[in-house]
Amino acid sequence: MNDAHLHMVVNHFPIIGTIFGLGILIAALIFKNTATKNVAYVLFVVAATFAAFSMGTGEGAEEIAEKLPDVTDQIIHEHEEMAEKLALVLYALGAISLVGLFLNFVKNSNEKFVSYLAVVIAAVAVFLAQQTGTTGGEIRHTEIRANATTAGVNQNDAAANQDGKNGSEEGNEDDD
Repeated sequence: MNDAHLHMVVNHFPIIGTIFGLGILIAALIFKNTATKNVAYVLFVVAATFAAFSMGTGEGAEEIAEKLPDVTDQIIHEHEEMAEKLALVLYALGAISLVGLFLNFVKNSNEKFVSYLAVVIAAVAVFLAQQTGTTGGEIRHTEIRANATTAGVNQNDAAANQDGKNGSEEGNEDDD
């Protein structure tokens, strides 16, 4: 398993964990449930931890991705910049979540302020996570790039259709 593979394994949890954590935290605030808030806080801490792992494997993945066809330094740079912003926000969210867990444990009244602060930071993180996921996806999925052309897609479709015709003709000859 190389760094690119490790990066692909760990980089999804900061995004998914933050989205789920935000939804769970909002539900906890609506239903006034401290245990559910704690679940959201733990998800945020785990998402921040996985963000650190993602950042740690990103450089090795970059070295491998730079050698792939249709992958430019600009595409990788955009992803790296977004990932750095997301990581910083997730580290802050993880720290706030640890404070929220502690305040819930000691039943401190300031916890309510911390939970609203966590919602705001998590909402920013979800926005950055979407941007980071998109820029990361653009590295290998050329069809989602802003400059993707339908001509390139149509050429790929035509090639696939041609391969399908060749395969079906060969299959018909075997039936004779």
